[in-house]
Amino acid sequence: MDVMNTPIAWLEWTGVHMSPWKLIGLTGALMFGLRWVVQFLASRRARRPVIPRAFWYMSLAGSAMTLSYFVFSHKQDAVGIVQNLFPTFTAAYSLWLDVRHRGWHGDRAPL
Repeated sequence: MDVMNTPIAWLEWTGVHMSPWKLIGLTGALMFGLRWVVQFLASRRARRPVIPRAFWYMSLAGSAMTLSYFVFSHKQDAVGIVQNLFPTFTAAYSLWLDVRHRGWHGDRAPL
């Protein structure tokens, strides 16, 4: 039996099919969406457009979690895979550029 696709027993009373993979996918989608709140708050605080490093971490984690849901669950939807594959690589590359530009702890002055 595939444990990751089996409904979570303590949620069955709700009538909602919630498997561990679906929980991972929903958490990834939530994280991917909340990154915009992080960006908004950072820009508001700086009083200029800012993309904080947390935005890239949330993008990478959210994309990877949602991508894993579409790849490994029973869903295996090609549209979901393609939709999340490219943002995963883009977020990873942007995070790499940010670390390279500002240093690991973000303590280098912008060039």
